[in-house]
Amino acid sequence: PRNRSRYDDNASRRFETNTRGYGERTRDNGHERKRFNEESPRRRDTQDSSSRRGDRREYGERDRERERQRDRERYISGRDRERPAETERDRGYRNGGPSSRRSASPRSRSSRPHSEQPRSASGSRSPPPIDKAKPNFAPSGLLAAETNTVKAVDGNSTVLKYNEPPEARKPVLGWRLYVFKGSEQVELLHIHRQSAYLIGRDRLVADISVDHPSCSKQHAVIQYRHVQEKDEFGTVKAVTKPFIIDLESTNGTLVNDEAIPVSRYFELKPSDVIKFGQSTREYVLLHDEAT
Repeated sequence: PRNRSRYDDNASRRFETNTRGYGERTRDNGHERKRFNEESPRRRDTQDSSSRRGDRREYGERDRERERQRDRERYISGRDRERPAETERDRGYRNGGPSSRRSASPRSRSSRPHSEQPRSASGSRSPPPIDKAKPNFAPSGLLAAETNTVKAVDGNSTVLKYNEPPEARKPVLGWRLYVFKGSEQVELLHIHRQSAYLIGRDRLVADISVDHPSCSKQHAVIQYRHVQEKDEFGTVKAVTKPFIIDLESTNGTLVNDEAIPVSRYFELKPSDVIKFGQSTREYVLLHDEAT
């Protein structure tokens, strides 16, 4: 054909152009690959150094974070020692608000032992509460001592060792004490004018004074008491009877030659013989109706 030579020329021209372009591109790629291979060791060194710097930087951050955490824990523990222990309600708000505390099962008061103390956030046991001094309204005895104190004119004072009981009464019968020294009566004492008679060496407080050195200053008391008793028919009635009580004397008190118990009431009956200490005087008890 007429146009074949033109076609061949154009095709060959295009082939040469494409071939030339491919060769140039190949040469360019070769130069790039060579330059990349030459630069790759430096790039790898740079990357390695940067990665090492990154690792070193990351390691330093972790250390600093640990130090911050330790400082934070020390600060929290010191603050918990200064402030009061955390309550259950505060712990619930701190762990996630009231919803988390509300969602938990309620804890009964009896499940927690009385001796258990609340723990703070750091786990240390809180100090026990300080007990404040409470007022003491118990009787001190000062008022009773002031009431029982008997003062003399010269300024001396004596504290009574005995107080009358609530059932103390004056006797209805006329009781008397007949004092004998050996076989001789030396004195007659009427003891029905008051409810009690104190016997001893202290003349400031004694109603019946004894001078024997074996007797105590406040030796014994004859006390009339209003008591209940049954008669021979089983009927209960109130009567006033004489009793004697030893006030912890040194040598004791004898009734019918027998020692009576200390600090206890001992009932007296007509014709009883009383002795105090080692005195030889005898006190015989009688009343008006005694035969």
